[in-house]
Amino acid sequence: MEETILLVEDEPGLRITISDRLHREGYRVETAADGQEGYELALRSGFDLLILDIMLPRRSGLDVCRDLRQSGFTTPILMLTARDQTADKVLGLKLGADDYLTKPFEMLELLARVEALLRRSVIKTRSPDLSYSFGAIRVDFRSTEVVRDGVPVELSAMEFQLLRYLIEHRGETLSRESLLQDVWGYAKAPTTRTVDVHVAWLRQKLEDDPKQPRWIVTVHGLGYKFTG
Repeated sequence: MEETILLVEDEPGLRITISDRLHREGYRVETAADGQEGYELALRSGFDLLILDIMLPRRSGLDVCRDLRQSGFTTPILMLTARDQTADKVLGLKLGADDYLTKPFEMLELLARVEALLRRSVIKTRSPDLSYSFGAIRVDFRSTEVVRDGVPVELSAMEFQLLRYLIEHRGETLSRESLLQDVWGYAKAPTTRTVDVHVAWLRQKLEDDPKQPRWIVTVHGLGYKFTG
């Protein structure tokens, strides 16, 4: 079945260029020229991926991302950022974005990110267990609900996928490269701090002391290990 992408970009030339190329690659594409229109489209229609610029009229991409995640929107989100917006990249990931791409970018890199995000949505569990508990945390793989001491914990779609993968590979030392390939779906791991940022946010939400983590520990020089 044809995968559907929503592209929210206010620059007409870039919007046309991206949508035309995605069409040629076999995707069905809908577009929006401002944040409010994009937000409403995302809520009304079923999409497999949202490509969302940060700098948008009427409603910023960051606000759109935050409000969509708060509404229960679990579709992967790829954010487009300007070169000098480092803080916005981190904030976007915190608000629920799954990945970001810095402008200007090569179209081949955009296509690689799109393919990776679409692939990662079909990651399968290694065991038939429907839930898993560690410490005060309970993870329900069916509903994607995470509860800590009986209180729901809000995770982005990507944070949940990473937590799920760590649980499935508990006790193993996982390199950043393997996580990028198996969780994010990159065929070749790019240079990025995406893994570190997502691990940091998981620790903030799940660890009693994020600076001295008990469950998601750093194996210096190698990567991360889940010890639950």
